Amino acid sequence: MPAEAFRPQNGGVEALAQVAGLLADKTRAAICGALLDGRAWTARELAAHARVAASTASEHLTRLVAGGVLVEHRQGRHRYVALAGPHVAELLEAMAAFAGPGTRPRSLRSAAVSEAMARGRTCYDHLAGRLGISLRSGLVELGVVGDGLAVTGTGLVWLKELGFEPSKRVVSRACLDWTERVPHLAGAAGAFLCGEFFERGWVRRIGTSRAVVLTPAGEQGWRELGLLPDPAPVGQRGGHGSGQCTDTQH
Repeated sequence: MPAEAFRPQNGGVEALAQVAGLLADKTRAAICGALLDGRAWTARELAAHARVAASTASEHLTRLVAGGVLVEHRQGRHRYVALAGPHVAELLEAMAAFAGPGTRPRSLRSAAVSEAMARGRTCYDHLAGRLGISLRSGLVELGVVGDGLAVTGTGLVWLKELGFEPSKRVVSRACLDWTERVPHLAGAAGAFLCGEFFERGWVRRIGTSRAVVLTPAGEQGWRELGLLPDPAPVGQRGGHGSGQCTDTQH
């Protein structure tokens, strides 16, 4: 279903209420949250994640697909679903930011997962969390993007040197980060950089979650690109003087 089918037309109240209703259910919210990793999941995997029966998950998935929030792909007996596009991911991230942090984790494991997500994660196909904000800061310092995260002329040349090829998708977009409460880079440029970092082994996932970390090779690569400041000389490090992002500490 095209993006236009998901977006309320002319500020339609009924369309807005329909979308809000789709996302108001806890199980459907859990499903959408899992799919923010940008990958396609099977109905069985999503049922286990949301801790509901497979039949219950199937009913919710049918509603989300019909509402244009998700798209499905059939492969043999398996039913795979994914977010309908980056516009859905941006909406979900903005809603999470508006909702606030929610309840505090009730276990050490959930607290660890929450902290890992805050340090760095994927938001559909781009980087978010403190790692995403660190990337944004580095790009602004380099002049690749402006304060509003629009790619500059110099920035477009910089991206093309890395292999970026413009497409019909908007080059850059500000996506409100729900943990940091400031925008991180989305759009084609954000997706390209995220994919490039994964391909180079500079960023890796933590288990099967959306949480990611910058690898030692990634830290070196970011420094070579100018996305991170050079470390302070020995004897001058410590505290916040090194200027390093939390995500790069190992």
